[in-house]
Amino acid sequence: MDIKPNLTSKLVTSPFHRGEQVIQEKLGVREQMERFGSRVIRDHMPQQHREFYQQLPFIFVGHGDKDGWPWASILFNHPGFIHSPDEQSLQLNTQPVIGDPLLKAMDSNTKLGLLGIELETRRRNRLAAHITGSNDKQIQLSIDQSFGNCPQYIQNREYEFIDPNSMPKSSVEAMTEFDMRAQQLIANSDTFFVASFVNNDINSTSDSTSDTDRDKADSSDASIGADVSHRGGKPGFIRVDNNKSLTIPDYLGNNHFNTLGNFLENPKAGLLFIDFDKGHILTLTGRVEILWQSEDSQHFAGAERLWTFHLEQGYRLNYSLPLRWKLNEFSPNTLMTGTWAEAAQQREIQHLLESHQSQWQDYQVVKIDDESSLIKSFYLQPTGVLKALPKFNFTAGQFLTIKVNINGKDVIRTYTISSAPADPLLRISVKRETSIDGAHQGLVSHYLHDNIKLGHTVQLKAPTGDFVLDTAELISTKATSTKVRPTKIRPAVLLAGGVGITPMIAMARHALFEAVRTRSLRPITVIAAAQNAQQRAFYNELNQFNEQSGGGIRTFWALSQPEPDLKPGKDYHHQGRINKDLLQAVLPIDDYDFYLCGPSAFMQSMYDLLRELGISNERIKAEEFGPASLTRQHDTSSVAFTAMSNASDGASAAVIEFSQTQVEQAWTAEEGTLLEFAENHGLTPEFGCRSGQCGACKTKLLAGKVSYQTEVSADLRDDEVLLCCAVPAAIDGEDVVRIKLEM
Repeated sequence: MDIKPNLTSKLVTSPFHRGEQVIQEKLGVREQMERFGSRVIRDHMPQQHREFYQQLPFIFVGHGDKDGWPWASILFNHPGFIHSPDEQSLQLNTQPVIGDPLLKAMDSNTKLGLLGIELETRRRNRLAAHITGSNDKQIQLSIDQSFGNCPQYIQNREYEFIDPNSMPKSSVEAMTEFDMRAQQLIANSDTFFVASFVNNDINSTSDSTSDTDRDKADSSDASIGADVSHRGGKPGFIRVDNNKSLTIPDYLGNNHFNTLGNFLENPKAGLLFIDFDKGHILTLTGRVEILWQSEDSQHFAGAERLWTFHLEQGYRLNYSLPLRWKLNEFSPNTLMTGTWAEAAQQREIQHLLESHQSQWQDYQVVKIDDESSLIKSFYLQPTGVLKALPKFNFTAGQFLTIKVNINGKDVIRTYTISSAPADPLLRISVKRETSIDGAHQGLVSHYLHDNIKLGHTVQLKAPTGDFVLDTAELISTKATSTKVRPTKIRPAVLLAGGVGITPMIAMARHALFEAVRTRSLRPITVIAAAQNAQQRAFYNELNQFNEQSGGGIRTFWALSQPEPDLKPGKDYHHQGRINKDLLQAVLPIDDYDFYLCGPSAFMQSMYDLLRELGISNERIKAEEFGPASLTRQHDTSSVAFTAMSNASDGASAAVIEFSQTQVEQAWTAEEGTLLEFAENHGLTPEFGCRSGQCGACKTKLLAGKVSYQTEVSADLRDDEVLLCCAVPAAIDGEDVVRIKLEM
């Protein structure tokens, strides 16, 4: 993503400067933040902020020095050292420690960014201010801006003061490279503070302005727009690339983009690291670069983007703080993020899994739950070759292929994953299939229900499938330089019949997890059909989602034969099948995406109902397996599926050769797909969905051409064919075509 400030553009009055607005606009949150920022960013301190600052034992400060370099500092004294005479001013009864560059910036009108943070409660508030006076005992400030901050990524720590006389003598060490002590402190840190600024000189220049000219700004200009902010993560979230450079993940925040917005306008930063055990300070300044798109960020849990820091100069202030901190616990948000060691492992795992993508992997059953009278869940974890590695990566809604041995014969099926990607175990939820007369139907489902116990092993292939939920689907993200259109997360409706609830529960679980991580929930309405309460799967789990999401994930049940003791409106919401009246009763007018999964008749009736209600075909997504595939009505503007082939149509006759068994047989169009043909001639190729999605029947095509009469979604190379959907392709001038398959 190429994001550069337009240095000649004129922006409307806003609580955000140009760099912040550019990023907000590019990421689709500009209009939202303009409304929000005008309400929460003030030109004074509210009373609760004044009281908050006055109880702190320390405060963090950002400024720009006379040479145009930003620095982050910590000012401290016993609680009460910060005093607020009125809502527009602060008095700090302290001075920077010896060696802190802030000591040389105590001139009147020097602009400062301040961060008050209470680590033990994770509360923090920020200020923009300027110096109105200072002496060797205090600093007077006038407030320019005031706003609160969220508690994300703040580790819970308790502080205590120690007797300064008990500390070794303080000393100052200058550096232009990271020595081993500095590298160890940085690499093991779970917290640091970053200062940045935008000055008048930079805001008025063009792209051709040199770094040298920018660096010559005087102190009063160089600090305009100064800011300091907190960054937290697991120890190891900062990568020391070499003795001059660091790489740092940027997590989801409040969408102000104060720091990155400053970087965009003025790519420099000041970093402050604290040795919480010994009272050392490491303060650094240097140049930064934002990495909007990096392969590294794809493997780093929680990273939205990265930025790099290249050291210009720094100071280690030994034994400068008479404060010590005890770590109590990490922030819940921090625990949802990663480290560079984990990212490296994930990269290796991804490569390993890709190399094993088409191979069977052993998974052990570690937990079994009854979800209803018909559905049982099996929790699985890797064993065998991948035992020491995490489970398969997947997207909520996808399915996997499973192989079990029944009476000495390998049998393959596909089952949707009912757990979320963030869950520690894979979960599949299987319905015991029965015929109308109650007889066994469904060889594998009965085998799993009756024979699979804790500790047993099954074989799986990597998940696949396109029936997935984007938890951040926007209705509009369009913007222009003069007008920003509203953005809104598109609500989703999940319509499930019977065991079709399995992908829906995975989607809902994933949406809830992402809401915790991103603080943004895609509204979801689950409408599920079952015969009665005994067959109502995941009932309690869905109720928990409603509570945990504050009503953002709602569930409505339609029971065809509810038990007499059930309470309408509580235990279920509609008697009978899902119909037009139910949808109109529970769905406010909005622009929804609809997701369908269930038996064939259910799927088709729901699709036809939605089309009757005016829902466009492209807004209806479905889990279409074999006989459950939909007959769709394509919109006038949409492009219908076209048979995929290397020739114009399917052949009427062919000779098919199976290379490994050295069998050659004649085929006619009446004999169906290549899978059906192979099975009818005594072969037992692997298969799963029989609808072109899972890829289980993928086979190498050694000669000839094929035609697909239905749409397929499994990934294929040029020399591969899906047996379940393919037939020999007609070739002009040939009455009987030849096909050779590696079987």
